[in-house]
Amino acid sequence: MTEDDAKVALEKRVSRETFERLETYAALLARWQTTINLISSATLPFVWSRHMLDSAQVMDQAPPTAKVWLDLGSGGGFPGLVCAAIAADTMPDLKVHLVEADLRKAAFLRETARQMGVSVGVFSRRIEDLPPQKADVVSARALSALPTLCAYAHRHLTETGVALFQKGARYAEELETAQRDWQMEVTVIPSVTDRDAVLLRIERLAHA
Repeated sequence: MTEDDAKVALEKRVSRETFERLETYAALLARWQTTINLISSATLPFVWSRHMLDSAQVMDQAPPTAKVWLDLGSGGGFPGLVCAAIAADTMPDLKVHLVEADLRKAAFLRETARQMGVSVGVFSRRIEDLPPQKADVVSARALSALPTLCAYAHRHLTETGVALFQKGARYAEELETAQRDWQMEVTVIPSVTDRDAVLLRIERLAHA
């Protein structure tokens, strides 16, 4: 998928105001990337296809009644900040919290959200040190192996909460390993941007 294709796909998905927020985001990401390693520099020329559209698809799986969203290891803001930008129009009551221990990256997230006009909370601390958040959605992208993600999610989700994890080609191996210790209902959703990637929608997560 080309960058132009990704932009067209996003423009069809979101409002004009949201798309303008994402353009602001992309410009700030490029500026801050010169001093902070927010994303792989090799993917910066493909920010719309590799990051923006890839993150926007996560929002499609959010329960419409969700009130609290927790994005783990947010880094440069994917997918959490993209989802927050979309939710500003589509789910205005949703509270999005981004967790990023790196203080410089946390500063980027706060400033970018401010310039986008998007309200988010940013926790500048380790995931392990964060009190349970009673979230309706927990998301993560390129953060850790699935067994670890399940432990994180279980700590922070409500009983009816949903975990949304983006995974690559080896997701089946990770899922098999995770299911040794965790019971879950899993929906495997093909990625719209990468034929080898998936989005795992996990519900009813419990210790095996």
